Amino acid sequence: MGSCSFLSVFFIYCFLSISLCLAEDPFVNYDFEVSYITASPLGVPQQVIAINGHFPGPTINSTTNNNVVVNVHNKLDEELLMHWSGIQQRRSSWQDGVLGTNCPIPPKWNWTYQFQVKDQIGSFFYFPSLNFQRASGGYGGFIINNRPIIPIPFDTPYGDITILIGDWYTRNHTALRRALNAGKDLGMPDGVLINGKGPYRYNDTRVPDGIDYATIEVHPGKTYRLRVSNVGISTSLNFRIQNHNLLLAETEGSYTVQQNYTSLDIHVGQTYSFLITMDQNASTDYYIVASPRFVNESLWQRVTGVAILQYSNSKGKASGPLPDPPNDQYDKTFSMNQARSIRWNVSASGARPNPQGSFRYGSINVTEVYVLRNTPPVMINGKRRTALSGISFVNPNTPIRLADQYKLKGVYKLDFPSRPLTGPPRMETSVINGTYRGFMEIILQNNDTKVQTYHLSGYAFFMVGMDFGEWTENSRGTYNKWDGIARSTTQVFPGAWTAILVSLDNVGIWNLRTENLDSWYLGQETYVRVINPEATNKTELSIPDNALFCGALSKLQKPQDISLAAPILGIGSKLFFTVLMVTYTLISL
Repeated sequence: MGSCSFLSVFFIYCFLSISLCLAEDPFVNYDFEVSYITASPLGVPQQVIAINGHFPGPTINSTTNNNVVVNVHNKLDEELLMHWSGIQQRRSSWQDGVLGTNCPIPPKWNWTYQFQVKDQIGSFFYFPSLNFQRASGGYGGFIINNRPIIPIPFDTPYGDITILIGDWYTRNHTALRRALNAGKDLGMPDGVLINGKGPYRYNDTRVPDGIDYATIEVHPGKTYRLRVSNVGISTSLNFRIQNHNLLLAETEGSYTVQQNYTSLDIHVGQTYSFLITMDQNASTDYYIVASPRFVNESLWQRVTGVAILQYSNSKGKASGPLPDPPNDQYDKTFSMNQARSIRWNVSASGARPNPQGSFRYGSINVTEVYVLRNTPPVMINGKRRTALSGISFVNPNTPIRLADQYKLKGVYKLDFPSRPLTGPPRMETSVINGTYRGFMEIILQNNDTKVQTYHLSGYAFFMVGMDFGEWTENSRGTYNKWDGIARSTTQVFPGAWTAILVSLDNVGIWNLRTENLDSWYLGQETYVRVINPEATNKTELSIPDNALFCGALSKLQKPQDISLAAPILGIGSKLFFTVLMVTYTLISL
């Protein structure tokens, strides 16, 4: 055999081997054009943020270990960042899409996010994280399916349906932002949207004529998986479907012990997936309802989201009163007990074949404890602000992760207090110094008057305790150390606390915030910095080639480079292409 023939066979062998290896982690690609459109979800024309001309945006559909590539074209008149809520970018906070880690995408620019949904499954959503933009839309669902070799703990549903619910104002995000900057409350929302549409006209006096509503079509006798996210601004919502049970199966990447609910409270930023069997007769359609919680019903009657569940053989329109919500406006015990009832399915496999309960979080020693207390908005330096533990966070001009990369001094302080400050609140860029591979206990104490939900980027944490009153050291005796749900967003009721445990195994700079947009915008957030002290131990992905620069590093920013802004080939794709070309060349000799 000639040397060229031998080399040809050798490279073909390499090509086939690499192809087989790379086939396990394929790429899924999306192109997002983020722009303004005019829409009338509540019957009033207004400016809405759309993706590819649609509101809400498309659902990202991926599978465990996929490499997700999203090329974002910013057609807005202001800066933009897209955040992937609940997606744990392993070793790459560079892709998180929040101001502490990324410089914003300038208007008329495009920027490509690339990350791997490593060892994850579940239901999530994405949204624009800057400047209150989520209040005008720009959001969509994000699904991570399990790999076929890993069984799911229920029969494969007939269909998969994404439902996005949230409170909505007919003022756009810039008007709402101006109100907050002027020290005002946002006031009562104008309605609740379901999949970007207003309420079905279930009541002629409360719902104006001519409003478009969402219709979800189903087949009788079939079971569907409904993934429901509260993408709203600040209102907790009760979700229910007339005459149908909601069998809870998963939340934010964890399979739950399966329990039936007639309704479930979904707080801002949370996602649940339910199994729903279409076991009712088709004499009529059925109401799908998302109604505000813990508010004065007589004032908020018009602020109710109503969509339609329509059987394929339906014989008539939905009729009659809406199904009742829980009757506990002034007593949140029912809702808290409901939250406590959600348990981790420790026998189900998640993204890997081992059971979820194989990580025995209850037996791990806690290495650091942080008590984070919020309060109602206060005046700081003449501005109305919110705070955590007496610190109202100020985003630096240079993102924290970028400052670390270039060893800039004075951008932030690693002095966030482990206990609430006793003096007057202050505005600071103060960050939690997390210990790599440590096990952190965080107590979220809500001294505000409304429900707050808290989210930690880059991680799933264990929700181990929740109760009314002030947390004390003795409260640990009530912790669930066996099957507390693992998730990325948890509610904290007013005058109450929630305790979470998190294993700090993901290096990077990770946002810890309230999901309530008004409180977040006014400063109720911080970051957890998790750095591997061993310089030779490579645990974080390198800064991406297309990184944007701003603040003190603005001089490093080059003009828009289309070759870097376009979807990035992963190393596997580049190697695949190289081997292919070499093989072709040798065969041609």
